[in-house]
Amino acid sequence: MQLRRADVLAGALNILGEYGLADLTMRRLATSLGVQPGALYWHFPNKQTLLGAMVDTILDGVEAPAEALAWDLAFDELAHRLRAALLTHRDGAELVSAAFASRLTTSTVRESLVRTGIGAGLSGPHAELAAYALLYYVLGHTVDEQSRAQMEEAGALTRAPISPDAEAAPPTDTGADADLLDGDPSVRFDFGLDLFIDGIWARLQATATHV
Repeated sequence: MQLRRADVLAGALNILGEYGLADLTMRRLATSLGVQPGALYWHFPNKQTLLGAMVDTILDGVEAPAEALAWDLAFDELAHRLRAALLTHRDGAELVSAAFASRLTTSTVRESLVRTGIGAGLSGPHAELAAYALLYYVLGHTVDEQSRAQMEEAGALTRAPISPDAEAAPPTDTGADADLLDGDPSVRFDFGLDLFIDGIWARLQATATHV
């Protein structure tokens, strides 16, 4: 059977899910597909272009809200869609973060965030900066979330001090918000996202008062 580009992509995503990003090599991929490594290069000239295509596949559909929404709800939906897409794949956030940093993928998600910021009333430059801030908030949060989940699965996650000589942190009175510090990562994600949206509201109000 002739090897298709879609076969290579599917095989790469399967290896990512089973072994993780560090073990995704062209040789392992070729072996899993039953071909010589050279056969892969008919479809992808190098590993970098393969990784970029994988990221485009992971992010497919993230940038398109289901319906017209107010800007704050659009930011919220885009952020949640992005996080959900990243969590669908092992090391998804790490892979996407690296692809964005090295410009290996399309920027449709960032462009959607920019359009949302402009729709809110931000200037072009501020909408660009807001898009980067939210994009890397989602990526950073999800990298940490996936790393902690893998460490916990491997039994390597500990709440003990990093150093035996380190002093224990003083107790904090968090009241009803204790789950923000030691609970569902979705709760912490939503808290940070709300702070971002509140910050946009505050900037828009401050700009309005100076007009």
